[in-house]
Amino acid sequence: MINSFNLKIIKFYTLFFISIISYSQNDTLPFRVDSFFDFSKPETLGLPVAKNKETITIFSPHKNSNKYNHGVVVFPFKDMLYAQWQSSSIDEDGSDTQVFYARSMNGKDWSKPIALTSKCENGIKTNGGWWSDEETLVAYICIWPNTDKNIKEGYTEYITSINGIDWTFPKSVLNKDKQPVLGIIEQDIHKLPNGRIITAFHMQPGLTVTPYFTDDPLGLLGWTAGLMKNLPSKRNMSRELEPSWFYRKKDNGIVMIFRDQESTFKKLASVSVDNGNTWTTPQIIDTPDSRAKQSAGNLPNGIAFMVSNPSGNKNRFPLVITLSKDGFVFDTSYLLRSGSESDLQPMRYNGKYKRIGYSYPKSVIWNEYLYVSYATNKEDVELTRIPISSLEY
Repeated sequence: MINSFNLKIIKFYTLFFISIISYSQNDTLPFRVDSFFDFSKPETLGLPVAKNKETITIFSPHKNSNKYNHGVVVFPFKDMLYAQWQSSSIDEDGSDTQVFYARSMNGKDWSKPIALTSKCENGIKTNGGWWSDEETLVAYICIWPNTDKNIKEGYTEYITSINGIDWTFPKSVLNKDKQPVLGIIEQDIHKLPNGRIITAFHMQPGLTVTPYFTDDPLGLLGWTAGLMKNLPSKRNMSRELEPSWFYRKKDNGIVMIFRDQESTFKKLASVSVDNGNTWTTPQIIDTPDSRAKQSAGNLPNGIAFMVSNPSGNKNRFPLVITLSKDGFVFDTSYLLRSGSESDLQPMRYNGKYKRIGYSYPKSVIWNEYLYVSYATNKEDVELTRIPISSLEY
């Protein structure tokens, strides 16, 4: 006779073996990408242009303004679109670095930049992205103190606003023990269908990337580390860095993709099938990358997407979106911005660590469009938007 306990055991092992079979059918890799990039055409990779796309400039520097701008993140709040980025006069992570933001009612016409932070006296502040429960807007701020330690590390604070203009005093992002999270938040924050918020923090000492989740609707507290074994690294940082993620309905899989600091110029990926509590050890995905930030997510119909620079080298062009109907096989890709002179404007100002191309894309869905934001040449704050209907296939 089968009692309730035995039924639970049978159900557990049934789900377990279904999960094992699912992964074996996909060669145990988190996902794969079809080989449709033509590297004999480095400016476009031979890809078709996304239909009806528009490119919009949020801010372009002039000789009397900050000429270094990077890490552009867009997010909707109360019928407006917000963009934030880090900015300095000349150099990346210069001592005068601040966080700025701008607002738009239509995604095309933008306000002048507004300072979101002041200059930091003993370190710098950079932008950590946005979140909202639709009533309050949260801006995450990454704090990078100057220290005697010869390693790069920091922590995360937040400020909030109910009108997008007036902001609260900064407070620490808290973990499940109500202690500050001692890590730098990744800007790609979004939620599962059940409402759980997923991102990652780059934890001290140094920068060791760790998936995190919270069930706090505002994303201010309750942050809990998922269990993931990082790949070996000899640096004061993990091999995996700066992830983003998409969701798979078929197996409830959360697929987190990372840049690979070992310069394979391919993506790394890890999967969680238990709501973000545990993660597989990251694996190399045989698809080109530029060893830079990317963005990932899902369209309203569930299609998974990845936005990146799949150059296979350090070039941060072209800017491309790659799509998958099931999150297991990515089989379609479109060009958002090319490396041609007719599309990629020249860099106008020199500065430390500046480079040509479309750096660190991030994305959000708003009003029937997918908005992809990025810094062109690490100086122009720009976005490209694509009608969602143009990406359905």
